[in-house]
Amino acid sequence: MRVVHVIAGLGVGGAEHYLRRLVLSARGTSDTQHMVISLTTIGEVGVMLQDAGVAVEALGMRSTIGLPAALWRLRRRLLALQPHVVQGWMYHGDLLGGLAARWSRQGRVVWGVRASELVAGTPRTTLLTRWLCARLSSRVPDVIVCAAEAGRRVHIDLGYDESKMRVIPNGFAVDDVAPTPTERVTVRTEFGVGPQTRVVGIVGRFNPIKGIDNFVRAAGQLLQRASDVRFVMVGKGLDPSNGELMRWVAQSGVQPSIALIGERSDVAQCLAAMDVFVLSSRAEGFPNVVGEAMAAGVPCVVTDVGDAALLVGHTGHVVPPNDATALAEGVAQLLALSPTERSTLGSQARERIRGEFSLSRSCATYAALYAELLGGTR
Repeated sequence: MRVVHVIAGLGVGGAEHYLRRLVLSARGTSDTQHMVISLTTIGEVGVMLQDAGVAVEALGMRSTIGLPAALWRLRRRLLALQPHVVQGWMYHGDLLGGLAARWSRQGRVVWGVRASELVAGTPRTTLLTRWLCARLSSRVPDVIVCAAEAGRRVHIDLGYDESKMRVIPNGFAVDDVAPTPTERVTVRTEFGVGPQTRVVGIVGRFNPIKGIDNFVRAAGQLLQRASDVRFVMVGKGLDPSNGELMRWVAQSGVQPSIALIGERSDVAQCLAAMDVFVLSSRAEGFPNVVGEAMAAGVPCVVTDVGDAALLVGHTGHVVPPNDATALAEGVAQLLALSPTERSTLGSQARERIRGEFSLSRSCATYAALYAELLGGTR
């Protein structure tokens, strides 16, 4: 079976990394051959896939002006590859992948909805693409896969064909993200914190949707309660060169107690160095980073967005978005636990991911979907 994945780009992001995990996990466990086509550039995740032996191509689209040319090139590639399934990822990948598959009469079509909502400031081209997808959802895709139940509900309200939608949550390779105690100590030392210091951390990119400002305000409130807490921020744009972020840090008075690490490749080790992980987002679909933190055995405090509450269950705290006081209170409750109690809670989080959101389970569900599609006719 040949499956071609179509995605807008392969830079660092939750959807991109999950695509990578899905494709790599399928190798050796099924007779499915996965290929990936980026509408724009190869990107960092594309390089990772290529290094692992996965066929990756880039069409070089630079803007929405290039959509017709990209569609034409994509059609030609599908005619050459003759896939059994064409799977789109996010709005642009769904739209062009679906249209190219139908135009070339190649393969059954799966759309992938990753978002649960779009916030203010979303480019008009993205909004238009989403609108077009909604209008075409009854005719182009055979199945629409949502990463989150919250995303399914939102997109039904936007006009997506409900009869074609189903939810396949992301999965996590729990046994692959188990940093050793030595790695934890090494990373904490790099962060400038000792073995007894309580560390509260966040991983994400600098973007309004991630609520970074809310996290910084909550950190300021927490420091008024306990001066021995340290904060770590990991992700693109979360570094001292970010003037806006530095102003927030100065206003909250947390500068002496915060480490702005920036983008890292060893995210699992960074997560394991934390005592409490925080998701401060204003909107999410299925927040991968929460699952990764839980898989690393770190208890979480999350805002009630997307499927974050579904992920955490009873192993952490869920607070309203845009409420720094509630966020600080949720973190304070976990910090008030003894190290043994926090460790127990983290172990429960890890086992919840293993039992309910494993990568093997997610991959098996996708494999069953492909088999189901090929067993029927359009």
